[in-house]
Amino acid sequence: MKLHLCTHADYVGSGVPSLGEVPAHWKVRRLGQMGRIWKGRGGSKADETSAGVPCVRYGDLYTSHEFFIQSTRSAIPETAAENYTPIEFGDVLFASSGETIEEIGKAAVNLMRLEARCGGDVLVFRSRYPVDARYLGYTMGCHPVVVQKAAMGRGITIMHIYADRLKRLALPLPPLPEQTAIARFLDYVDGRVQRTIREKERLLALLDEQRLTVIEQAVTGQINVRTGKPFAAYKNSGVEWLPKVPAHWELRRSKRLFRPRRELSRPGDIQLSATQAYGVIAQAEYEERIGRKVTKITRNLKQRRHVEVDDFVISMRSFQGGLERAWQSGCIRSSYVVLQAIAPLDVGYFGRLFKSRSYIAALQSTANFIRDGQDLNFENFAGVDLPFPPPAEQREITEAIGREAGQTSSKIRVSRRQIALLREYRARLIADVVTGKVDVRETAVDLPEVDPLGTVSSGTATPESS
Repeated sequence: MKLHLCTHADYVGSGVPSLGEVPAHWKVRRLGQMGRIWKGRGGSKADETSAGVPCVRYGDLYTSHEFFIQSTRSAIPETAAENYTPIEFGDVLFASSGETIEEIGKAAVNLMRLEARCGGDVLVFRSRYPVDARYLGYTMGCHPVVVQKAAMGRGITIMHIYADRLKRLALPLPPLPEQTAIARFLDYVDGRVQRTIREKERLLALLDEQRLTVIEQAVTGQINVRTGKPFAAYKNSGVEWLPKVPAHWELRRSKRLFRPRRELSRPGDIQLSATQAYGVIAQAEYEERIGRKVTKITRNLKQRRHVEVDDFVISMRSFQGGLERAWQSGCIRSSYVVLQAIAPLDVGYFGRLFKSRSYIAALQSTANFIRDGQDLNFENFAGVDLPFPPPAEQREITEAIGREAGQTSSKIRVSRRQIALLREYRARLIADVVTGKVDVRETAVDLPEVDPLGTVSSGTATPESS
């Protein structure tokens, strides 16, 4: 079906920079004018059960819910429910803390009609006015509203947002029938875009699996890169994570190959970011690649650690994605461990080994990870012995992986770019529709139903009467 989009006849200034102009017949309202916001309360994660009263925790707003809450990951016993905040259909749940300014106030609208609760560190908004719940969900997650929430965040290492600030959040409010038409349109279009994204993500997963398998087999000696077949002879390695290695390979203690770099930042060092996707690169380059700003550390810069090209960095996410290779010199946060080679070796080989799945699993086994993001240290690294092919063979493996993975990596880059463009289109379309930059009322009439749309009303007033 071809979608015909047009603009509204008249626009007026909204008074909110991020919203810009809105259709003349729309209203702009602050949350404090529309309803009530309060802080949720909740018990311990120890309350969680596989069945019981559905419960939304603040972390779930980042990991499980984008615009809407239609089911929950966790539940609590009925006996513990009184210790949690009850939520109703149409309530907006905001995460009141987060790691970055960009994600603070992440919100989703509750579309569950059954009894449910939310935990602590959640702010709950309940409208007094008739509002289409699905329109509200899309609006809370659109870029012009996210920009407002980011400006309300406070904190340095952990960001917080408070109810008294969220009351100032400005939302564009069309008449209720138009809200419903917008939600109907976005349900339909978003569903089609999301299906296309999922198809491309499945292809990307297959390509990535193919690439990772090639790397895994090469760096652990399961195949001889010269022949593409297993080696003629293997021996027991003596280490649990890699039971057998080619007969001519060695096993070396990690601390005999690498040591921590103790040097603090030098004058003129640029700030680096340790990223799973790109390795250790300049923070400015990372921002350019991802298309947004990241939170910068402005205090205790002299305590940051100096990094040289081809060092490796153990970051807070290394237990998930392995060690990161440094592609630029500069300085990095003091909580990270910087490793420098102290033996003749091929950095490319170890860069691949440190990102292999079997090595990451071995690294994970060195610690009892209580929470996501727990820091690793040098002792964890030193607890994993490493395969050590002859240096000349290390270089051959690096070159062979580059050749074999080259074509696959090219396809992966194309797929990732296509997915990024689809997500960018999706975000822009949602923002344009919910802020009235385009008029979808006529188009929405002819669209098939995707999900039942709901209206939530806790009073008799309307946005127009306020």
